[in-house]
Amino acid sequence: MNIQDLLPQSVSGKNVLVTGGTTGIGRAIVLLLASQGANVVFFGHEEQHLKDALADILPIAKGKLFGFVADCGTEDGIADVFKQVDEKLEHLDILVNNAAIGFGNATDVSYNDLQHVLNINLLSYLACCGGAITRMEKNGSGHIVNIGSLSAQVREATGSVYVATKAAIRAYSEALRKEVNKHGIKVSLIEPGAVDTDMQQKPTEEKLKKVENEEMLQATDIAAAVLYCLSQPKRCDVIELKIRPHLQLI
Repeated sequence: MNIQDLLPQSVSGKNVLVTGGTTGIGRAIVLLLASQGANVVFFGHEEQHLKDALADILPIAKGKLFGFVADCGTEDGIADVFKQVDEKLEHLDILVNNAAIGFGNATDVSYNDLQHVLNINLLSYLACCGGAITRMEKNGSGHIVNIGSLSAQVREATGSVYVATKAAIRAYSEALRKEVNKHGIKVSLIEPGAVDTDMQQKPTEEKLKKVENEEMLQATDIAAAVLYCLSQPKRCDVIELKIRPHLQLI
């Protein structure tokens, strides 16, 4: 059997928006989808990260690639994101909601700190889904991939605020799938365990050792999962995918 018979939906020529696409998991997703011929619009919040990402991705991109700086934690930032989408892409086929920041517990932090993490980790997902759906409805098809976290279920004591945002993404994805199913729009939730990214505030050598010891994933593992979800036949919805390192016993 040809492997393409099992992955019939190519992303080549598809128009994609990836949030938080300049570092970590987001960058790996942009790189993989662009290498497969997708037209990708992506953004991050720091200019240097954007330059580094473009330097990595442009040489292997087989489709159109557009990167920019935006703050998805603000209403104006979200408006700018979709302004860029409408200017660069004729329509939108795929949204990968990935932008997020780590955060600890609820004590000893200001209200503004809490508002900031909620804006990025939760409200940006909702706002980007809303913007994407209004565009996808016109075509009668689309695919939204929300990157969540196994923290939504593990609910570790060391990050209650982060846990709250990821638990909300889990519930939202389940309800959203039922809401947009009639419009031909798919919704997939991917929940990774520990991944070697900047969000893991450990020394680089320690993280590399954990990857080697099968205690931590690489960002490319999550990118491959996204491509798997997007490549399934139209009849098949991957609604939930959990990925953890072999020796992260959660």
